[in-house]
Amino acid sequence: MYFPIADITINPLLLIGVGFVVGLLGGFFGVGGGFLAGPIMFGVGVPMNFVVGTDLAHMTGKSIVAARRHRALGHVDFKLGFTMVVGTVAGVEIGARIIEWLKKTGDIDSVVGITYIVILTFIGVFTAWESLRAIQMTRTDKLEGQEALGFSGVSKKIYNINISPMVSFPVSGISSISLWVVLGAGFLTGILAGTLGVGGGFIRMPMLVYLIGVPTHVAVGTDLFEIIFSAGYGTITHALKGNVDILMALVMQTGAALGAQIGATATRFFAGPKIRLFFSILPLIGAGLVLVRLLGG
Repeated sequence: MYFPIADITINPLLLIGVGFVVGLLGGFFGVGGGFLAGPIMFGVGVPMNFVVGTDLAHMTGKSIVAARRHRALGHVDFKLGFTMVVGTVAGVEIGARIIEWLKKTGDIDSVVGITYIVILTFIGVFTAWESLRAIQMTRTDKLEGQEALGFSGVSKKIYNINISPMVSFPVSGISSISLWVVLGAGFLTGILAGTLGVGGGFIRMPMLVYLIGVPTHVAVGTDLFEIIFSAGYGTITHALKGNVDILMALVMQTGAALGAQIGATATRFFAGPKIRLFFSILPLIGAGLVLVRLLGG
């Protein structure tokens, strides 16, 4: 199938399949799926600027479907999600401007690709280490209904940052935290969303759990809710810059909508540490796909 905007021919069944898998994993792990869809699109020859913009468009639709399902399960902290959006939108715009600058320098593929590899590898290794520790804790300690977490010292220190205004997020079990911490987390993930063509979820979900102290299931649902806004804004700003192939995004969305429903429902059957352990594999796969593409190109 020929996609005139990106000026490339791709098998639509491949795009539908990618959309389904990314939707399934995104609904389960609370991520936009850009760390998988992006490398795959890049690997079949889609120019990097269209990878970034089109992937954001596709994940916007998929995240709407998954977030609605998580809302029905009670896994969305709307107050926290709306608060993070403020910082995220500013970060997305900066990220999109970075992409425009890289397009002019001609180094976009190598710079974005290497950044992908470094960030995703770190997140994958760290999350695997922490989740294995947490699973061991569940076997040896009595946690009295609390979710096991193998790395909790940072979130406790975060709560001690008394920079006004202080806010609370009852759905997430957070009685008091500085508003600037939440905005800063959103800003950082927004930059990644605009620069790497991801919703920011692959770093936001761990950040919500490890830094802000949100329970895993709520972090998954809230992350997807926030991705709707970060990826949606990223889609608009990249579309205005000519980086979105909307036909390609719609083809991917046909598979993603079904996958997102299935993935979101499946979270009911797994504890937080196991979800994080499974999640840790995905960034490593994404990093590997980009590395193969860079070495082969």
